[in-house]
Amino acid sequence: MAEISTAEGVVRGHRGRHVVRWRSIPYAAAPVGELRFRAPQPLQPWQGVREATEFAFAAMQHRSGARIGPRTTQLTAEDCLTLNVVAPAEPSTTPRPVMVFIHGGAYLIGTSALSLYSGTRLATRGDVVVVSINYRLGAFGYVDFSEFSTPERPFESNLGLRDQVAALEWVQRNIAAFGGDPDNVTVFGESAGAHAVLSLLATPAARGLFHRGIAQSAPADWAMTAEQARRFGRSCIEKLGATPENAAKMLVEASPNEIRKAVESRLNKWSREYPGTFAVSPVVDGDYLPEAPIDAIVNGTAHPLPLIIGTNRNEATLFARFDDTLPTTQERMRKVLAGSEGAEARIAAAYPGYPAAKPAVRAGGDFVFWRPSLEVMAGHSRHAPTYAYRLDFAPRAVRLAGFGATHALDLIPVFGGVDSVIGRALTAAGGRKGFLAVQREFQDNWLAFARTGAPLPSWPEYSEQRRITRVIDSPPRLEVDPEKSKRLAWEGIRVSTGY
Repeated sequence: MAEISTAEGVVRGHRGRHVVRWRSIPYAAAPVGELRFRAPQPLQPWQGVREATEFAFAAMQHRSGARIGPRTTQLTAEDCLTLNVVAPAEPSTTPRPVMVFIHGGAYLIGTSALSLYSGTRLATRGDVVVVSINYRLGAFGYVDFSEFSTPERPFESNLGLRDQVAALEWVQRNIAAFGGDPDNVTVFGESAGAHAVLSLLATPAARGLFHRGIAQSAPADWAMTAEQARRFGRSCIEKLGATPENAAKMLVEASPNEIRKAVESRLNKWSREYPGTFAVSPVVDGDYLPEAPIDAIVNGTAHPLPLIIGTNRNEATLFARFDDTLPTTQERMRKVLAGSEGAEARIAAAYPGYPAAKPAVRAGGDFVFWRPSLEVMAGHSRHAPTYAYRLDFAPRAVRLAGFGATHALDLIPVFGGVDSVIGRALTAAGGRKGFLAVQREFQDNWLAFARTGAPLPSWPEYSEQRRITRVIDSPPRLEVDPEKSKRLAWEGIRVSTGY
């Protein structure tokens, strides 16, 4: 089973005691040279056996974003369109459900090679095949330079999203050879990866490539209008030292790091002016992505597939400590609420003590993650089965450090990492039993959903009438319309950039 014949050629993985792993299998041609800023192109078949036992490159990004260990950073390159497969070592008489993970990192950083994302524990506990993908990030995946196309050298938009579709097409072509069921594919992701799940729901080209989705902490209303994307692209070209006349030549000939640095410089400026929004994100180009994902979901034009969606109670505490891109102060919140009359007064009333630090940080996290997720919950539930959750649990050390159930904490129990090095460190001061219970809660429901399209029977569907939400804690519970006053305060508020 370690050697598998795919449509493109034979790949050799590594057989362990419980699982077989294949790493960095290409799913599209390397997007280099003439394929830079182009839609992913088909692979050329290879002869012989391709070794798939080591990770290759992460997508282009600042090297700190590709950290995969305390002292280990993955090499980055434009040649990054690869995926990893983990399957139980024991053969199965029936095809296994497939879970495809899309990593987060603000569409700017991250890699599927992070050890937490290995999928080994999910594969063995749930008898599923786990796929994790790389896709183009930042300048190369989420900035629209199509305005500078020439007849000889076109540039396309939404490249990272197109990469994700190409990876799902690879799954349809090949996953049966790894023991997976191409007719039972769940796409799940966290943060920007969760936004990617919602974007795929709104992408016509993704129709039929997956059958249900899980969105963990999605900044659900991220999207650039075509005009915003053009203006941001022009500012990046200017920073690169190019003019509209020679932009195509510069985009082709500049080094990857020159382009990356120019875009990140402009992105830093954007984030200071419009905290909580993000210029490096899918663009509503009227073609590949006809509508903003949140609009397609609310309007019912998105794919009507079963969806689990939720957030963590204290999303922004991590950002408030280490990053200043979220509206976690009154000054930053005013910038993003500028287009909503009376919004700040409503928020101040709903968050007692605002704009003091703790309520301001809570409001900032709710603005970016919970507010738009509520809109998705309500909108999607009109058209397809929808299940809502909120993670409240945090180990004692995490609570004492002032983080609570912060952004990305859910990844540890979802991937079965409570007994990993990081999981043991977080529970050294207590809470291991509770964290293990939370791990069972996540995995039991995620795996049931991957197998059947619904979580366990103890988790009812979400509806606008009752808004039943699974609160993942130790023990878990159901709440009807949790924190209703805060929800009502956010109702109707949309992002304002003025860009």
